[in-house]
Amino acid sequence: MDFSRALKLRPIVLNDFKTILEWSQNDTFCKANGWDLNRDREELYIWWENLVNRPPEGFLRLAIEQESQLIGYADLATVKEDTAELGVAIGESELWGKGLGSKAAELMISYGTKELVMKSFIAETHETNNRSRRMLENLGFKEVSKEGTEIYLGKKTKLIQYALQR
Repeated sequence: MDFSRALKLRPIVLNDFKTILEWSQNDTFCKANGWDLNRDREELYIWWENLVNRPPEGFLRLAIEQESQLIGYADLATVKEDTAELGVAIGESELWGKGLGSKAAELMISYGTKELVMKSFIAETHETNNRSRRMLENLGFKEVSKEGTEIYLGKKTKLIQYALQR
C-alpha cells in the first residue's frame, strides 16, 4: 500500500490545535520529538498560536496533510542565506516507518529549493533513530559529523549531523 499518496504540505493554522493537543498527550511522540510531557493545555495553545501567527524569523513550519487529515509537520529553519535545517515529524506513531516522513521531506526540500532558493540543507538526528537516519541517507544526505548528545526516547544518545547540497 502506498501510504504517501495524496501527501501535501500546507500552512499550519489555529484549527490544527485539536490534533496538536492529541499529539502532546502521546508520550512516545513527545519523547521522539523533544516535546515536554504533560504540557498544560493553555500553555500549549499559546505556543501553537504564536507559531501560527508570529513564527520566529527564519523559521517555517508547514503541515503535512494526507487525504485532508493533518498527520505531521515539516520545518525549515534558515541557518544562513541559502542553507536551511530540515525537520520532519509524523504525529501518529502508527504511521511511522511507512515512508510518509521521507515523502514530506522531499516535498519540503523541493519547496525550500524552489520558493526559498535554498542551495543546501542540514539535518540532525539521534544515533539510535534508525528510521530517521535511513530517511536522510535515502534522500541523499551525507553524514558530516557526530557532535553532541541529547535524550531520545528516555536515553542519552549521540547526535549525528547530515548535509545535502542541491
